[in-house]
Amino acid sequence: MESERAPVLPTAYTNGGFLVFGAPAIEEPEIEEVVASLRSGWLGTGPKVAQFEEDFKRYKGSRYAIAVNSCTAALHLSMLATGLQPGDEVITTPLTFCATVNAIIHAGLKPVLADIDAATMNIDPQEIVRRITERTRAVVPVHFAGRPCDMDAIMSIARGHGLKVVEDCAHAIETEYRGQAAGTFGDFGCFSFYSTKNIVTGEGGMVVTNDERGAARIKMLALHGMTHDAWRRFGDKGYKHYHVVECGFKYNMMDLQAAIGIHQLRRVEPYALRRRAIWDRYTEAFSDLPLTLPAPIDPQTRHAHHLYTVLVDERRCGISRDAFLQAMTVRRIGLGVHYVSLPDHPFYQQSFGWRPEHYPQAMRIGRQTVSLPLSARLSDDDVERVVRAVREVLGV
Repeated sequence: MESERAPVLPTAYTNGGFLVFGAPAIEEPEIEEVVASLRSGWLGTGPKVAQFEEDFKRYKGSRYAIAVNSCTAALHLSMLATGLQPGDEVITTPLTFCATVNAIIHAGLKPVLADIDAATMNIDPQEIVRRITERTRAVVPVHFAGRPCDMDAIMSIARGHGLKVVEDCAHAIETEYRGQAAGTFGDFGCFSFYSTKNIVTGEGGMVVTNDERGAARIKMLALHGMTHDAWRRFGDKGYKHYHVVECGFKYNMMDLQAAIGIHQLRRVEPYALRRRAIWDRYTEAFSDLPLTLPAPIDPQTRHAHHLYTVLVDERRCGISRDAFLQAMTVRRIGLGVHYVSLPDHPFYQQSFGWRPEHYPQAMRIGRQTVSLPLSARLSDDDVERVVRAVREVLGV
């Protein structure tokens, strides 16, 4: 990895004065690597993807890493590689992006929700136990905002009930739980390199696993179910015929994406240091405000500091969450909402009969949560601009 000092980047990533939420830190090595890929004539899955997989596997300490075009694809393929049967139940959290539950649905499985812990905002292990039935076959914990789930409890439950575990690590590239990397506890770990994530490839994802057969199946399914990818078919070692052995998908990562990722990964530690510094500044600046700030970090874990989420309770703050969002937008500050709970969305209500009130913690947090800008690209001036805007909106 490159030096672990916090990076010095151009000040204020703005668009016409608007502070863009989640804009990535892109530096010259990535740009040069992408240009080199363009000049090489090899744009699709090839040697740079292979290098990125090798680097990420080494970083996470897993036996295998398979690069794909999104974390959604990673989750879908992992669901298929578990060997579950159509209609099997999979338990996950109601406070997550829709991709988590959609991947379960696309795999022909039945999603079941278990409410969250109010402090950590991660799935509550006791709620998992409450939702287990004779049809339950897997659990998908989501390491929300970069905070690790209680993996001791979750893995104990999984072992006791014979459940597969697929970790959604979209927020958790650097996350560790008691010295072990997130994504390496369960059968599969799924990561995101979307443009707002801690390291980026624009779009992209990765599956890590220690399961040789599972890794081989995911790699095959990611490219149409073929036995050889294009790099191996058209490389300089002679043409290789392929055979389609399963009805697969078009989920492969391109070298153009991996060209960005291999340099981003080398700066994962200095970027993490910068986000932590911003996190600490927010906590210091907002400690006297009526906002609910993120819970303290368990010293036996490593938080990825992916999202800095605050709760805006209208009774305490004198302003609703949505009015807060609008007021910050007027001040040219981009924010995120992570997330409106899944049962608040019409599709899931109509398809599964889910009701927000059945998951009271996720419902309340989903209606109050706001994510403030948190990116290695933020300058000190950007951070102070966010601090001033928050205090102005709350009238403090």
